[in-house]
Amino acid sequence: MKCERVLFSGHAIQRMFERGVGRDAVNAVISSGETVAEYPDDKPYPSRLLLGFVEGRPIHVVVAWDAGTDTCIIVTAYEPQPEQWEQGFTKRREA
Repeated sequence: MKCERVLFSGHAIQRMFERGVGRDAVNAVISSGETVAEYPDDKPYPSRLLLGFVEGRPIHVVVAWDAGTDTCIIVTAYEPQPEQWEQGFTKRREA
């Protein structure tokens, strides 16, 4: 995903701190990760779930995109739990 600017929401910063996910990891996922899901109806901006691997660690990043300013807004970031995701971390396991 190409972003002119990247902003971290307060929620994202708090969750990243709690989960041990750093800004460099999030930026790596934004620049080279793959889109796992798209949420075009999210408000105030459409968002998507990205997956990337940083030093072998899977990282999910939810990022909203403000097309008017070409700004990516980080909503949250976390390491997906294997018991919740299919192998490869691109599809949620069914309950």
